[in-house]
Amino acid sequence: MAFGIGGAVGTALSPLPWKLTDDLSIWTQNWPWTPVPPHGEVTQVDSVCTLCPGGCGISVRKVEDRVVKIEGMPGHPVNDGGICLLGASGAQLLYGPSRIEGPLKRVGRRGDGRWQPVSWKAAVAEVAGKLGVLRSGGEPHTLGCLLRSDRGTVPGLFSRLLTVFGSPNLMRMPSIQDTYELTLYQMQGALALPGFDVDNTDFLLSFGSGYIQGWGSPVHMFRAHSRWRNRGGRVVQVEPRLSISAAKADDWLAIKPGTEAALAMGLSHVIITESLYDRDFIENRCRGFESWVDAEGRIQPGFKQRVLNTYTPAKVSEITGIAAADVVRLARDFAKAARPLAICGRGRGRVPGDLGAFMAVHALNALCGSIQRAGGVWAVPEPDYINWFQPEMDKVAATGMQQSRLDGAGGPQYPLARYLTSYLAEIINAGKGYPLKALLVAGDNPAYTLPAGGNVRKALDSIPFIVSFSSFMDETTRMADLVLPNHIYLERLEDVPLAQGFSRPLVQLCKPVTAPQFNTRHSGDVVIDIARALGGSVATAFPWKSYADCLKETLGGNFQKLMRQVYMVGRGTGAPGHNAAFETASGKFEFTNPEFKIRPDYEPIEAEGDAASFPLVLVPYDSMRLASGFVADSPFMVKAVDDTVLKGRDILVEINPQTARKYGLADGAIALLRTPRGKARVKIYHFEGLMPGLVAMPTGLGHSAYDEYIGGKGVNFNRLIGPVQDPVSGLDAAWGIRAKLTRV
Repeated sequence: MAFGIGGAVGTALSPLPWKLTDDLSIWTQNWPWTPVPPHGEVTQVDSVCTLCPGGCGISVRKVEDRVVKIEGMPGHPVNDGGICLLGASGAQLLYGPSRIEGPLKRVGRRGDGRWQPVSWKAAVAEVAGKLGVLRSGGEPHTLGCLLRSDRGTVPGLFSRLLTVFGSPNLMRMPSIQDTYELTLYQMQGALALPGFDVDNTDFLLSFGSGYIQGWGSPVHMFRAHSRWRNRGGRVVQVEPRLSISAAKADDWLAIKPGTEAALAMGLSHVIITESLYDRDFIENRCRGFESWVDAEGRIQPGFKQRVLNTYTPAKVSEITGIAAADVVRLARDFAKAARPLAICGRGRGRVPGDLGAFMAVHALNALCGSIQRAGGVWAVPEPDYINWFQPEMDKVAATGMQQSRLDGAGGPQYPLARYLTSYLAEIINAGKGYPLKALLVAGDNPAYTLPAGGNVRKALDSIPFIVSFSSFMDETTRMADLVLPNHIYLERLEDVPLAQGFSRPLVQLCKPVTAPQFNTRHSGDVVIDIARALGGSVATAFPWKSYADCLKETLGGNFQKLMRQVYMVGRGTGAPGHNAAFETASGKFEFTNPEFKIRPDYEPIEAEGDAASFPLVLVPYDSMRLASGFVADSPFMVKAVDDTVLKGRDILVEINPQTARKYGLADGAIALLRTPRGKARVKIYHFEGLMPGLVAMPTGLGHSAYDEYIGGKGVNFNRLIGPVQDPVSGLDAAWGIRAKLTRV
């Protein structure tokens, strides 16, 4: 089924009224493993979807114990009955052929796919035995753990295991969450996540965020978009490609990729020059706007001086490619809106991004007083319901925890970074620091989702012992030594704290809607069993008989409430206000934090590669029809992909016709795409909605694992790009990579 730009978005914005979601249509496709619903009792179970960070409530229809349809949960604060294509196709993941049916031990070479079934008892004993050797040898710090999230009781159990074991190497997969956390900490002093009050915004300024392509909580953003339209709100999309978000915006400003921070500073220049900023907020709630004298008597330039000296509309136009008149017009319109909101993080926000850009955009919100008020951005506090007793650490654990992190986070060069997971593979391959001798991977697929996929696989291949907790035979799991498959989300009980981008604290309960299909076990139970098998102080730190007991004790009286209603929203329904909102040393919003040295003048972070060898620039784009995270596309999703994205097994890359003519690339031609990180066979698609000199590739394709319905289709964008380190934060700030195309 193919749609034009407008048609595709119109479909996505509704709660999927497609024929694809009709029960009969779902179960009469030509996939041999899809079950035919039996006759029997029909029931409905409410739960939470965990296939992305969006945190949508779901209502699952069953016939007897067979799941036949997944819909959005009516009245849920995030999605209120809506659902995306990935969420709607969860039953295909539940019953699909890529499910791992029980614990497995590798018997061949890594990647050969040769496995031997083992018992759970033997599998746990082997993990405990391997890890026990590291502890007895005084090397507990050589154990690492990669998680999709570090929030909730299951990540908490993994973190606790590493702590009492003696390893500082718990790592979370990268995303814009890393950069937004650091932005809020530096400018507001808050240990929090950003919440965006999109329901009450009347002017959304998006710096490359795919606000209806999966950014934040996807369905929540879909519904907010409909409300903006009904209320006469305005949306401006700033990005180099005419994405679906750009096509549905009121205005699209094509910008040179990587220069978003300069535009934000240019908008600030106009707002300050024309005195359009919120004077009360700036004068009473902020520090660092004006220049000041430091303790040594030196004049330090404030935000105002830096902006006025450097970021004139003419200069910004030169940097960004956006006309100076458009910079002025946009600044005026944004500042004069009643409830403006600026957001950033490209596409879905899978890559952390440039800290300078995030801080420049957050400063733009501050100028307009859109911090902690209706329609603006709020600092949503971390959930505080996990209050486990402080475990005792033996000498081995205490010594191990004093070692530096292998990824360099929190070290002398990047002291404020919590995780620098994007660089782990490069560090391992370069032989820096100490070796990683064992790795636990849960909730993600780093061999697919991390940049420089070839380097990641090389690094994984050098680790002597890898344990995967995946429910699916994905790329990372294929390289594991032992597989301890988790229940998938429709089979397990688990807390789900927060929803990405949601403006209020939220705790939810993912409930099992059907019995486990195979001999899988909850990862929380397995972690507890591993700790118990290790014995000593490690076992003492895990007194719970089961994960369910741990969860019930942790949630206390709220457990039964969550079992009944699935979610609990933090107190208060209005904007949090400014009282106690800023936890900086000054108690104010910090435009320029004296305790944090940032670049005095913004310089765009360049894409990897030299222009002489690679004259083009390759950039990614996201689609709601493709999953680009830890879980692969369902067959439903692949079926819905347009033939301008995937034709048979060939991926199509977009290129402006003007650029295509320059290089002799006809529409539909086969070409070889090369970057400094790799090469791929691609098909050319002429697209006038892309700036000249760029090549755009969809994310979410190119799996080398899974099954015939998913694997071998297209190219994984992460194979062709590597991380580019932000010199200030240390986070991965890559927005693209230099490339060249040649005819085949």
